[in-house]
Amino acid sequence: MPHPVSIQFRDTDLDALLTQEGRIALVQDAGVTLSPAARKLDRATRGAVTRALASDAFGKLKPGEALDLAFPAGLAAEALQLVRLPKRTDPLTARKAGAAIGKALKSAALTVVAEGHPRAAELAFGLALRAYSFDTYRGGEAKPFGPVAFMVTNPETVAAEAAPGAALAEGVFFARDLVWEPANVLTTWDFAARLAAMQELGLEVEILDEDTLEKLGMRALLGVGQGSESPSKVVVMQWKGGREGEAPLALVGKGVCFDTGGISIKPAAGMEEMTMDMGGAATVAGTMRALALRRAKANVVGLVGLVENMPDGRAQRPGDVVKSMKGDTIEVINTDAEGRLVLADVLWYAQERFNPKGMIDLATLTGAIIVALGHENTGVFSTDDALCDAFLKAAAAEGEGAWRMPMGEAYDAMLKSRIADMRNSCGREGGSVTAAQFLARFVKPEVPWIHLDIAGTAYTKAETAMAPKGATGWGVLALDRLIRDRFEG
Repeated sequence: MPHPVSIQFRDTDLDALLTQEGRIALVQDAGVTLSPAARKLDRATRGAVTRALASDAFGKLKPGEALDLAFPAGLAAEALQLVRLPKRTDPLTARKAGAAIGKALKSAALTVVAEGHPRAAELAFGLALRAYSFDTYRGGEAKPFGPVAFMVTNPETVAAEAAPGAALAEGVFFARDLVWEPANVLTTWDFAARLAAMQELGLEVEILDEDTLEKLGMRALLGVGQGSESPSKVVVMQWKGGREGEAPLALVGKGVCFDTGGISIKPAAGMEEMTMDMGGAATVAGTMRALALRRAKANVVGLVGLVENMPDGRAQRPGDVVKSMKGDTIEVINTDAEGRLVLADVLWYAQERFNPKGMIDLATLTGAIIVALGHENTGVFSTDDALCDAFLKAAAAEGEGAWRMPMGEAYDAMLKSRIADMRNSCGREGGSVTAAQFLARFVKPEVPWIHLDIAGTAYTKAETAMAPKGATGWGVLALDRLIRDRFEG
């Protein structure tokens, strides 16, 4: 099913409601005076609307939830959806209400009656996020979404309010698409090409090939990909919307296009889901796309390390020692702890080249974070309280779960190696924390830094409020909010 869904805002047309085919969603609260459109629909259905609004079923709904009346008499529509939403409500509840509408949307036309509602733009945003579907490889002719029309009191005003949300939705969809793509399609070549195509949006994009990475000394990153036919790459995306010469915020993403575990090979069961191991890079790419589309007034650089971790005669082995760009040596204990090796070099490169005012990395890094936090929250690790607090506030404002995790010297001591400066894996105990401690060794003390372990939130086996099961695009909204609140002039 194609996306994003196209939404138009227009004045309320009461007569058109009676002949509208497909679905109608009426935004209403219990116990309040019916709007003119609601009264029109009530008369046409011989009081079915007022009976439904007065029912226990509607009364038990929480704000943002909905009730369907199938094949309502007196209307051409196949369903009339009653969406409970007070006019005095917060943005996240309005998005949830929109998501309830989007979840029910298939290929039929849809009219959303939200006349006079102050959160109509947020309704549209939630609808778009939840209506997403990735059906690129399904057989049969794709059925496009029917037209979606919002009947509102001031369509031009609402359309202007909804414009930033449209840019964000496209960024989220871009991230979701990348996570969903199979590894035989989304090779390191293809991933880099998709990012290079964003130059047409105003981003400056560079692709660093293996020869360049070797000259830079990124042997930790190169070691991960040396067993693959897909060459390792680093892609640098710059958005220069802030003051000229001002240091940027750096976003760094792990982009393991497929992770077999390498020589420390993973079990076969579930390995097909390792197409999502580039979720950090996808979130960085989606965020950069959203920033460019909404013309953000900030300087931000996005860097992603793209590799494929495969077993081969040339592949990295447990016991190997590699030298990072920073100059530290790393004993490879487990080749399945590869993401931190990729990030180590890209983090150091980001600091050496851009001297960022802050740095945030994202990675589907550890299974341990899923054990600790499930799929509800991303693990947040940081060396800077102010930046961390600002991010947690931004994530909460956007409804993206995030929870700060501990760091400390005792965990850092666990990285001691037999023969090198450090080892890449310390076993099961505190696995997500020791991974963060490893990354912290490649962050300069003066650089505010956050590490986001999104292993449990980038891809889920159950639907969420704003996404069907699978790729979520987690982090695009939170990062964009952080940039708006803290880094835009």
